[in-house]
Formats: sequence, C-alpha cells, structure tokens
Amino acid sequence: MSRKLQNIAFKTFVCIAATISIGVLLFLITVLFWKGFSAISFEFLISDSSNFGSEGGIAYQIIGSVLLTACAAIISFPLALGFAIYKSEYIKNSYLQNLTDTVIYSLNGIPSIIFGIFGLIFFVNLLQTGVSWFVGGIILAIMILPTIILSSYQSINSIPNSYRENAFGLGLTKWQVVKTVIFPRAVNGGFTGLLLGLARAIGETAPIMFIATAFSGVTIPNGLFEPVRSLPTHILSLAQQATNPSALENAWGTSLVLILLVFVFSISAFVRRLQYSKNKQ
Repeated sequence: MSRKLQNIAFKTFVCIAATISIGVLLFLITVLFWKGFSAISFEFLISDSSNFGSEGGIAYQIIGSVLLTACAAIISFPLALGFAIYKSEYIKNSYLQNLTDTVIYSLNGIPSIIFGIFGLIFFVNLLQTGVSWFVGGIILAIMILPTIILSSYQSINSIPNSYRENAFGLGLTKWQVVKTVIFPRAVNGGFTGLLLGLARAIGETAPIMFIATAFSGVTIPNGLFEPVRSLPTHILSLAQQATNPSALENAWGTSLVLILLVFVFSISAFVRRLQYSKNKQ
C-alpha cells in the first residue's frame, strides 16, 4: 500500500473514531438532559431528601459534595505546587527525577477503589477516625495530586532558561528567583490542574463511600469527623430503587446536577488554559 493510501486510511479511521466518540458523548448528554431536566426545580435544589432519597431534594448532597471537593483543593494545591517547584528547581539527580516521575504516574494510575480501601484501613480502622468528610477530603486530595503536580511541573518547564539567567544576573538569590519567576507560572498551571482534578473528584463514589459519606440521616456536619451526604452516593442509592418511578426521576435529576458541576470545573479549566496561553504569548 502506498504512503498516500496509508494516510487516507489513517485519516478515515481517526475521523470515524472521533465521530463515534463524540456521537456517544452527545447521546449520553442528550439523554441525561432529557430525563433529568424535568426533575430539577428550585425546590429540588434547596430541600432535604426523604424516604431514602426517592422524595424531596438534594440540598445536603450538594453541600456535602462541595465540602469534600473544597477540602481536597485546600489540601492538595499547596502540596502539589511545592512538590512541582522542588522537582523542577532542586532535584538535579537524574535517578531521583526518574523515581519521582514513576511515583507520580503510578499514583495517577491507581484505581479509585484502592484509595477508598486505603482510607478505610488506615484512617477509619487504624486511626479510629470514623466516617468523616475530612478523611474523604484527604483521600480525594491524594487522588488529584498527580494531576496538579504534572500541570504545575509542565508549566514551570515551559519557562525559558534565559528568565532564570537574567534573574540571577540581576543578583537575585535562588529563593527570590523561585518566588518571583517560578512561583507565578506554577500557580497558573497548577490552578488549571486543580480544576481538572476537582472535575474528577466531585464525581467519585468508590473512594468516599465507606469513609466519608452516609446515604441518609445527616445534614451539615458540626465537626471534622462527621459524615456528609454526596451526589454520587445519592445516585447509587437511588439506582438501587430503580423500580420506583419517583426514585428514578430523582436519580436522573441528581445525575444532571452532578454532570453540570463537572462541566463547570472542566470549562473553567479550559478557559483558564486559554487565558494562560494568551498571556504567555
């Protein structure tokens, strides 16, 4: 087969694959909006659920999900920034660089259920924290750390060496260079990674199901070591009542709210990346 035919075949395959993928995504989103939009109302968003979620709204589920993701963001963002800066500016040994790369990519590839089992064994059983939204936030923070680290690290590596050399030529110390040249770029890249990580974290069920959430009976927590309700576990609970039309309608509505929150984080990350690219140019 000639090279021209190979190119045509490859482009055709890519176009077909992209069309199928986009078509499936649009179909799922359309069904979700079609089924879920009728279930959503202002009362649905601000009222408490009842009868194991088949009636009422999802106010405390939204609060719980926001609380978990906010906790994950507060914990993970400074740790990821610090690690990315240290890896870029202070680790010069190639062996340590390869080791940290392996650790980051391995952590990024661990299934989410493993994080949940770790949290259950270490925090709930060994440390006796009980079911706690704070523990859930810690586990979600560990999950999204690689995304933020890699985004920050790649952003730092995009800085031309001439910037560092000029800063040193002006008499700045290493710490001053990091603070004035490296840190702002790391924050820009890390913030994009944080939004992408939160878009993943807010939809996770397995890591938090047994360590941070309750299916019913809880409202706003009064302390760090109390459970919350969340949107993903609420959907799981409603899915087990699929024969109940009311529960199924609430499940569609909750799913739509969750996917809209994911869209908010994802679109925010995309807009942030565009602004960052424009400013860099």
